[in-house]
Amino acid sequence: MDIRKTVVIGVASGYGAGDPACQDGPEVLKNLRFLSDLEQSHAGFYWDDPVRLGPSHSPDSIDAVAEIGTLLADRIGQHLGRGDFPLVVGGDHSCAIGTWSGVKRALGDQARLGLIWFDAHMDSHTFESSPSKRIHGMALACLLGVGDRRLTDIAGAGAKLLPSDVCLIGVRSFESEEAALLAGLGVRIYSMDEVGRRGLRTVFAEARERIGEHTAAFGISIDLDALDPGEEPGVGSPVCGGLLRNELTDALSQAHGDKKLRALEIVEYNPYRDTRFVTARAIHDLCQSLIP
Repeated sequence: MDIRKTVVIGVASGYGAGDPACQDGPEVLKNLRFLSDLEQSHAGFYWDDPVRLGPSHSPDSIDAVAEIGTLLADRIGQHLGRGDFPLVVGGDHSCAIGTWSGVKRALGDQARLGLIWFDAHMDSHTFESSPSKRIHGMALACLLGVGDRRLTDIAGAGAKLLPSDVCLIGVRSFESEEAALLAGLGVRIYSMDEVGRRGLRTVFAEARERIGEHTAAFGISIDLDALDPGEEPGVGSPVCGGLLRNELTDALSQAHGDKKLRALEIVEYNPYRDTRFVTARAIHDLCQSLIP
């Protein structure tokens, strides 16, 4: 039986966030070898060259995010074409526009892509609704086809996801405008309150069944701020009351070896906030629970 090679793609992007520190996260993880045991124990697990912009890139944040998203989508397509399993390590969450636009293009126009999005936030603002105007808070809206066309049209025009094929888990900080957008579209949101009542393992299983029903493949995007900052401090936008590492790894393990899982994305790692590199170890554990 063929085993998919897992290729780690670091994305040096902080262009969509107020604090660009997350752009250094992938390099820190690689240089300090936090995934080294996975490289040794999994056949074909390796780091690709990082996706980054040159020094002459546009100073405009939209253009920079669009440029790095296009580069990332192309890289994703190359690896999926070879049968690899892309593990994207960001960078701020705006890189998700490139990741999942690339996966969708590789699947083809007629194939639907499912996505489970772990996040403390909804990431569904537009430039009209966002108080901060930061693109990492718009990434999911862009993938749903709502927002600036320079972002929604990365790797193909328009929406890459249908609302019924998307679930958010761990939400606990959002504005009314993005909540109204997602409610109007019909996106399923599992708030931290619901996760607390029902348990993450149950919620994840239900979300996986929901987004897998009519799709050819699915992906998982994990913003590390979905985790509780009391346990994992090295995140871009910490919000109290999040998921615990052990419950998330336990839930994710249900999808280990699932051939419909086409890619994994882990973003918003801020190494400068990561006391004793505990969050770097969380990234390792999350990868270990899922990679084929």
